[in-house]
Amino acid sequence: MSPLAALNHLLNFAAPALALALLLVLASHLFMRKMAITHGWLVPVAINFVVGCTVLAGGLAWLGRDGKMLTYAALVLACASSQWLLLRGWRG
Repeated sequence: MSPLAALNHLLNFAAPALALALLLVLASHLFMRKMAITHGWLVPVAINFVVGCTVLAGGLAWLGRDGKMLTYAALVLACASSQWLLLRGWRG
């Protein structure tokens, strides 16, 4: 596999994590303004992206294949939990 093809595969592997991280932070700034106003954009996106990539890599290692629906469900749950923790959602 050429380096360009390997880079393409890596970017396509991480794309769902990046898209979900961006959407979560955008939604939190739109719908939870009081909670999200103290946080910027870059740090929550980066944290959610790292959490998402970790879940995707774990799903690939555990299931042996990329793109399984169980991995994507775990991705959504892990990123949502991460965003909830970042916004201190337990405070209400």
